[in-house]
Amino acid sequence: MLFVPAAAHAAEADKEAMSETLQIKPIVDARLRWESVDQGELNADAVTLRLRAGAEVKLGAFSLFAEGEGTVAPVNDYNAFPFPIDDGQRRPQFAVVADPQNAELNRLQLQYKSEPLTATVGRQRINLDDQRWVGSVGWRQNEQTFDAARGEAKLGPASLDLTYAMAQRTIFGEDAGPQTSFRGDFVFAGIGSNLGPVEGKLFSYVLDYDEDFFLANSSQTYGGFLNGTFPVRAAKLSLRASYARQSDYGSNPFDFAADYWSFEGGAKLAGFTLTGGWEQLGSDNGRALQTPMATLHKFNGWADLFLTTPASGLEDAYVSVGKTFDGMKLLPGLNANVVFHQFDSAVGDVEYGTEWDASLSFKIGKVGLLLKYADYNAQDFGADTRKLWLQAEWAF
Repeated sequence: MLFVPAAAHAAEADKEAMSETLQIKPIVDARLRWESVDQGELNADAVTLRLRAGAEVKLGAFSLFAEGEGTVAPVNDYNAFPFPIDDGQRRPQFAVVADPQNAELNRLQLQYKSEPLTATVGRQRINLDDQRWVGSVGWRQNEQTFDAARGEAKLGPASLDLTYAMAQRTIFGEDAGPQTSFRGDFVFAGIGSNLGPVEGKLFSYVLDYDEDFFLANSSQTYGGFLNGTFPVRAAKLSLRASYARQSDYGSNPFDFAADYWSFEGGAKLAGFTLTGGWEQLGSDNGRALQTPMATLHKFNGWADLFLTTPASGLEDAYVSVGKTFDGMKLLPGLNANVVFHQFDSAVGDVEYGTEWDASLSFKIGKVGLLLKYADYNAQDFGADTRKLWLQAEWAF
């Protein structure tokens, strides 16, 4: 019996010694994607390859992370820049695929991490909650990052998260001129808590942009959300509700105050997931609520017709069905999803259109494979749009 505490003490000593040893972890990932767009008179075909490579150096509670990112386009029949710019990658004769060829320093951060506290300074990835307000736009080949200082703390059941950012580095890369990076003063704050199966959070996002052409996106947003997961016999139910109010801030030349609402419910049973929800991005005084730092591809349809909220706002009623196929040795992790969206205006009773989305994914070894499709049928907004993706992704 004397050997048990001795062994435990030795293991603890080894763990402590390892934490004080310099550790270097290489990080490499690659993504190859074909994207096809059919948008009436505009079409596009893009084959892009994205490579990220870097390393994390750890010593005790401190770590230094550096990562470069590069994207090449063997097939470039697409418009990489959906805004006026004197650059060869702007090809307005094609539809937009927002994956420019690019090489840049993606992340360079210094971090301190302990049990109750994490502090990160430098160019970093920031994904807050479901990324509805702030995210890394991970779907695009070039990632969105932030030059920022962030602190995260846990105090019992409560969590605190505070970020000050001075630059939002966009997905358009180093050749995008003034669209490469938006500078300003940006503050993200949140306080949350877990109460049994229910999680709640209050948040604020205060955005004050410097660029004249982007001042209309300066805003202050305050809100919160509640979500929870509840077992009911053989099923698992999930519920989420969120509200926020956004108004003009800083040098924004427009005067408005608009509401955000979101409700979602889901159920999991026998490998199936059924989800239904409704989201509203309101409008006031001719200006709609905007989320310029969000991972927008996750919301309001994969065809990306609503990356900028229309002036009359947006209502998105959606339902999805997903199926996970467990135990398939030939196609491990096989997962299928189908989603339907009905899009309408928040004011003015305008029917924008409908959209069907579908995806199929699985893994072969370390390679993740994805087939994805979006079909937007326009009524009183945009144009009929169909997009198809084939993707292979590998991470070391």
